Amino acid sequence: MRRRHLLGRASALTLAAAGPAIALPEGAASLDPLLAPMLAEYRLPALVAALVREGKLLGAGAVGTRCWGREAPVRLDDAFHIGSDTKAMTSLLLAMLVEQGRLRWDTTLGEGLPDLAAGMDPGLAGVTLTQLLSHTSGLPSDNEVFERLLGQSYLQSGNLDSLRYWLVQTWGRQPLAAPPGSRFAYSNLGYVMAGAIAERATGRSWEELVAERIFDPLGLATAGFGPAARLGRVDAPLGHRWRQEAAPEPMLAGPNGDNPLIIGPAGTVHLSILDFAAWAAWHAAEGRRGPALVTPETVRRLHRPVIDLPPRPDAAPGTPATGGYALGWGRLAQPWSREPFLQHAGSNTLNLALVMLQPRLDFAMVMATNIGGERADAALKALAEALYRQHGPAPA
Repeated sequence: MRRRHLLGRASALTLAAAGPAIALPEGAASLDPLLAPMLAEYRLPALVAALVREGKLLGAGAVGTRCWGREAPVRLDDAFHIGSDTKAMTSLLLAMLVEQGRLRWDTTLGEGLPDLAAGMDPGLAGVTLTQLLSHTSGLPSDNEVFERLLGQSYLQSGNLDSLRYWLVQTWGRQPLAAPPGSRFAYSNLGYVMAGAIAERATGRSWEELVAERIFDPLGLATAGFGPAARLGRVDAPLGHRWRQEAAPEPMLAGPNGDNPLIIGPAGTVHLSILDFAAWAAWHAAEGRRGPALVTPETVRRLHRPVIDLPPRPDAAPGTPATGGYALGWGRLAQPWSREPFLQHAGSNTLNLALVMLQPRLDFAMVMATNIGGERADAALKALAEALYRQHGPAPA
């Protein structure tokens, strides 16, 4: 059964099918005229965006192709990979378990995975859930050891929760790179560990938990994990990589079409730009509009920065370069807005997505492209400014 698409509990993005296309709700503006020139300027395969305020869709657009070099136009209901924007979903899932009393914000990794505690480095065993979710655990940023273990994960047997258990166990004797809470280091491994804690607390895989507790209540009908397209088909946008000065190269679904699924809690979700907007709208209302997944107070905790980031000029697209970091969200001021944003970018290097919220104004905008890298990063940053200046509630 197809899930009903909600923007909160009471209001919906009701989309009418018009042949092969998807129609915008009455009153919502087409953003295609803004997107099309940027698509050409930055030489992207596809570009999509949407804006919402007070739970209502202000505008949306989708231009370009699912696959470079083919006549495969993207649609508003096409699923785009959102990479590390998945982290906010993992944080929300853990918040649910905290509210249910199954975990605490100061639950340590050793407490969350007690069967592994004796074999862990003592410093690692004492890292808290909050530290894992705010990248202040003392774990290093992704390094060669982590990359090697991801490669080895393909050789392990069992379900994904077993693989994550194996990853934590195998990593466990490594000493921390810094005392917990002392500094920021962007760590996908930390989110995998947080996901493993959720799996241990519930007896369910992270994918099952996110699908049942986030996708379904919010009506995110297009949401899923890994490559959006089916193997052997171009039935959704393919990720692309740059080939120096040559044309973008589409990457078919398969082992090189996404990050290993073992790192799901750090970033493997895909969904349409309209579902992405629904997700953002729920956060922009700080959970007040429903469904009541957690209390508004808990949502505000997820949004509250834990640490200020020193400038990171070498930050890869999809990772924060400055501002403050909360639990799956960054806080950043922009020169073209009087109001700061809660935001996060996400990339598996083949796609790039950006979500930006202003909860005080109950406003959000989301955008994505099916290629990664610095050119895509520049395009989404330019698009964010253009969208806000034309349609935002409080431009500078």
